[in-house]
Amino acid sequence: MKHNAMAIDVRARIIYGVLAIMTMMFNIGGDLMAQTNASKAVKNIVLVHGGFVDGSGWQGVYKALKKNGYNVTVVQNSTTSLADDVATTKRAIATQDGPVILVGHSYGGAVITEAGNDQRVVGLVYIAAFAPDRGESVSSLIKNPPPGAPVPPILPPVDGYLMLDKAKFPASFAGDVSPEEAAFMADSQVPWGMNALGGAVTEPAWKAKPSWYLLTTEDRMIPPDAQRQMSKRAGATVVEVKGSHAVYVSQPQAVAHVIEAAAKGALVADKEKDTTSAAAD
Repeated sequence: MKHNAMAIDVRARIIYGVLAIMTMMFNIGGDLMAQTNASKAVKNIVLVHGGFVDGSGWQGVYKALKKNGYNVTVVQNSTTSLADDVATTKRAIATQDGPVILVGHSYGGAVITEAGNDQRVVGLVYIAAFAPDRGESVSSLIKNPPPGAPVPPILPPVDGYLMLDKAKFPASFAGDVSPEEAAFMADSQVPWGMNALGGAVTEPAWKAKPSWYLLTTEDRMIPPDAQRQMSKRAGATVVEVKGSHAVYVSQPQAVAHVIEAAAKGALVADKEKDTTSAAAD
């Protein structure tokens, strides 16, 4: 009887020991899986501004992303022509050390739609932006606004460049930005070239790569319904925010959140797309 009790005790100790080892290995495996998943997040973010402004408006978004460990590059486009701005953006992409999430605001959406075909780009993020299809330009997309849609206060071109009426800039472009900052944005406008406005996309990157879209419901530059149509056509993951066209200035955390979602989901989405394509073949 005593011998049997000892044997049972030994077996129990062995079982408990095996369970302890298995638990330890499970925890280590979980940690490794978490590290692996974290390592799959894209760390390089390239931000592209739109017309009438420069890259300084991205400062709040830049700080939020940098704080969370991302490598962030802000492109300073001349907005003289789409071709030049695509070339400038691609030079910025070329300096990155790995996969890139390419982000565009407003006209910057047309730029990333073309520049996003670069092999380093694995995901596109549109912030209240134009997402043209093949052969489309910003000019063609705004040509026939629906009845009742707000009309941007664009002044007649001078020497081939456009500006917004300074007095109407705050309400149209930056409705939820502080009056002082909106006035500064109006007074520091960058002339927007007609060749940029009329530059047509040759091959939309959103047809081949996953995209995300932050839609601004109080936008008076690009009507929300137009944003919905473009984002739906692109098959983008859409997040709606109550904000103005200058949401990247007024709500940098909300914008950064969408960009981070893209950084964490782009490689997974790309892999799933490849798997689906392979299954279809």
